[in-house]
Amino acid sequence: MGTLERIFGRQKPVIAMLHLPGLPGRPWHDVAGGRARIVDVVARDLAVVQGAGVDGVLFCNEQDVPYHLAVGHEAVAAMAAVVGELRREVRVPFGVNLLWDAKASLAVARATGASFIREVLTGVYESDLGMIEPRVGEIADYRARIGASDVALFDNIAPEFASAVGSRSVADRARGAAFLGMDAILISGPAAGTQFAMSDLRAAKEAVPEADVVANTGVRSETIASIFAVADGAIVGTSLKRDGYIWNEVDPDRARRLVDAAGAARG
Repeated sequence: MGTLERIFGRQKPVIAMLHLPGLPGRPWHDVAGGRARIVDVVARDLAVVQGAGVDGVLFCNEQDVPYHLAVGHEAVAAMAAVVGELRREVRVPFGVNLLWDAKASLAVARATGASFIREVLTGVYESDLGMIEPRVGEIADYRARIGASDVALFDNIAPEFASAVGSRSVADRARGAAFLGMDAILISGPAAGTQFAMSDLRAAKEAVPEADVVANTGVRSETIASIFAVADGAIVGTSLKRDGYIWNEVDPDRARRLVDAAGAARG
């Protein structure tokens, strides 16, 4: 049994993004609304995606643009508070993603009982945010020190807004991630909500057929059948939103269509 099936109880799970409004200390934070507004926004989307039948959810500080490579204490505290307040409403396995700080994500995951984190965990990338150099050995040490060894590591080996430094191919990076113990390998497009190249998805899966390879951006109801012909799962955000716009609320009809299309693709 692979990591995805163990966590979500089925093959080829659909994991829905829960985009938090701006957290404290970031430009888009609603100071007057505070934590209550963040909880209200996320609670509404959580109810919609769970009602549609998704297999998991991923809490992410997506509105904290422009992103940091290391977040502040206030972001960690706010994310943990929001997830903790909503924890009783979550009926599916969930993950945490504090862009782009793997140790912060692990800390919140450990505190809230999350099953996985999604981060850039291996490789080196030049990006619009600066050089991304996660140092996976240090991340693994930190995970062990805080007692989070049961938190799965979902490694984005083709991060958005970035390109790999050096000449190693997607296949080579996938082999490296699998060897280093990553629990799932994620393939992304050039930006949030933009579909990846199917050739990258195939290259990763062919390089490590025993590993779980996940489609990480740009998944839509119209394309999930072709994606699930290769991928072991999908993380979906933008295409679930009203009018397909990333900062809108989740649209119940879009969420239902995506889940129905995923079910048909599995069948």
